[in-house]
Amino acid sequence: MIVCSNEPIVLVGGGPVNVVEFNIAQAISPRMVAADGGAALLHARGLMPEAVIGDLDSASEEVLRDFAARVHPIAEQETTDFEKVLTRVEAPLMVGVGFLGGRLDHTMAVLNVLVRFAARPVFLLSEEDVVFALEAGAHLLQLDHGSRISLFPLGEAGVSATGLAWPLEKIAMSPDAMISVSNKVVGSGEVRIETDAPLLITLPLAAHGAVMAPVAEGGARAG
Repeated sequence: MIVCSNEPIVLVGGGPVNVVEFNIAQAISPRMVAADGGAALLHARGLMPEAVIGDLDSASEEVLRDFAARVHPIAEQETTDFEKVLTRVEAPLMVGVGFLGGRLDHTMAVLNVLVRFAARPVFLLSEEDVVFALEAGAHLLQLDHGSRISLFPLGEAGVSATGLAWPLEKIAMSPDAMISVSNKVVGSGEVRIETDAPLLITLPLAAHGAVMAPVAEGGARAG
C-alpha cells in the first residue's frame, strides 16, 4: 500500500468536480489522494495530497514538480487510474470526487471498478448523486422517506428489496434485462436489500451522510 490510514481518505480524479461535492468531501476528510489528473485540482486549490498515483499522462510538469515527493508513477496500462489508486490506498472510508461525469467511457470504467471492488468502503460523489456498490449479501439502508433510489447490476444478480414503492422479490437482474431505476423509499425509510452479486446503488447527493455514517463509525453496510 502507498497510503494506509485509520481515518477517511478523499480520492480525487481528473473529471468534473463542483464546489458542493468537493466541500462535502473535504468536510469528511482533509486527507486527499489524487489519481493522476486529479492532482491539478488540488494544486489549483493550494492543497497538498497524501500521494499522487497513476500513469501520470494527465498531470502537468508544474504539478508533478510541486508534488514531486508524493508522486507514485504506475506505468502499466491494464488498469485505470481509479483502480490504481483504489488498490493502493487503505482506509476505513474512501470518498471519491472527479470520477463521475465527463466522458461516458471513463464513467463506465469507474463503475466497472467500483463493482469489482464492492467490498471496499468507497462512495463516489457527483453533482447529483452518491454512488456505491453493495457486495453479495444482505444489507440495510436507513434513508429518508420519499428518497429516490436506483439499483443497477453490471452483471447477472438475483435481488430482493423491501421498503420501496416497487419492491423486488427474487428478481433476476442484469444490464440487458431487468433493472430498477428511480424507485422510491417508503414507510419508515428502512430499506433491506439482498443480492447474490455486486449491485450499484445510486442515491441523491443529500443522502451521502446516511449511507456513509455507519461505515465512518466502524459499522458495516450489511444488515
